[in-house]
Amino acid sequence: MEQLEGSLSCHPYAAITAQRLLPVLRDADADEAVRHTTALLAAGCRVVELTTSTPGWAGAVARTAPLSDAHGRPALIGLGTVTTAEDARAALDAGAAFLVSPYPAPEVRAVASERGAVFIEGGFTPGEIASAVRSSGAAKVFPAHVGGPRFIRSLKAVLPDALIVPTGGIGPGEVREWLAAGAAAVGIGNGLPADPVELAAVFAGLAGPCCGACARTGTGAGAGLSAGAVAGTGEERRP
Repeated sequence: MEQLEGSLSCHPYAAITAQRLLPVLRDADADEAVRHTTALLAAGCRVVELTTSTPGWAGAVARTAPLSDAHGRPALIGLGTVTTAEDARAALDAGAAFLVSPYPAPEVRAVASERGAVFIEGGFTPGEIASAVRSSGAAKVFPAHVGGPRFIRSLKAVLPDALIVPTGGIGPGEVREWLAAGAAAVGIGNGLPADPVELAAVFAGLAGPCCGACARTGTGAGAGLSAGAVAGTGEERRP
């Protein structure tokens, strides 16, 4: 993946693929989203997707985008359920590292192209998914549970180089099955453990190597802190 300019050390696609599990947060308010994101970062998670369903989401993005994860890597905070040009621009202005839509969203695609932003466009049919992949190399499959892992396997047979992120109705215990079917990463909205040690173990157990820049600095996704090192930590970390 090519390097992004600015403060990001690697492309969001590389980080998402290395992390393999992408938390998708639909919190009651911005403060809760910030607390939830901070706990995930403390557990070794680097990439988090907030959503426009959270009231005050722009403020939550702005407050979490400058943070770092437990390994000292800059957080990559994306925004999901983006379906309008207005929300796309507001998200990028707030510091979002990437945008995600639940279905084809031409307005968002146009803003992403205009701003040089990363956009993971949603789709369900093979045609919608192929169109998203042709545009940006990646696609969100939603609602993923309807087709199941076998659907992902069939998609990868005709789109072997696509970065596919199934989301919707998937539990944490099912992540490996979806990865084995060809998913680059799996979006999870519910079911992650609240206990810091258990949460850290989830990410440490799935993490793979990230990009060359991360490898050279020893901060790749697989660099791994022990679960005990993040237990009880919830403070915000800044670069």
